[in-house]
Amino acid sequence: MPTRILLAESDDVLRAGLAEQLAHEGYDVVTAADAQAVRDAVREPLNFAIIGLDDGEQLAASLRGQGLSCPVLLLTDGEVATAGESLARPFRFSTLLQRLHALNTHHAPANDMVVRIGPYTFHPSAKLLQAEGRKVRLTEKETNILKFLHASAGTVPRDILLHEVWGYGPAVATHTLETHIYRLRKKIEQDPAKAQILLTEGGGYRLSA
Repeated sequence: MPTRILLAESDDVLRAGLAEQLAHEGYDVVTAADAQAVRDAVREPLNFAIIGLDDGEQLAASLRGQGLSCPVLLLTDGEVATAGESLARPFRFSTLLQRLHALNTHHAPANDMVVRIGPYTFHPSAKLLQAEGRKVRLTEKETNILKFLHASAGTVPRDILLHEVWGYGPAVATHTLETHIYRLRKKIEQDPAKAQILLTEGGGYRLSA
């Protein structure tokens, strides 16, 4: 099922442009131009809410008080929101996608939830992959890489993985991630040189569908 996003933005041009780009990335986008439209939209389940209205921070706080549990990203005009996540205009669309990836990970399913990755069942709490009687033991970092990639909708840029798994900033020069990806592929791929599960794409990594 596609990830459902509420996009609340009073600027008609910006709202239409972002909605089109998000839909192209595979998101199910619901748009709203004002606070009342937002309140109507949140009556249905949401995976994310992006709010760029003038009273966005107050509106988000009000919705939280009424039980809204999905991640909320506030679009601001340069100021930093005092509560919750925020992204200052102007911004690159790629930056917005990165923030959505990060929010998705922070709200990922509990560690004891079993998920499917390629031919494996993934047990994050046990740091374990299983397939047809085979068990693959994972390190904590390998587990966190797979958790983040599974929780993300598509390719995760290298800088985002470094920040989320290791806490590194974008200016850090390191081969730590590449080393872990190499070791992880040796564990889970039939031919690590021709990866079918953990893929490299567009300057980042993703799991095959």
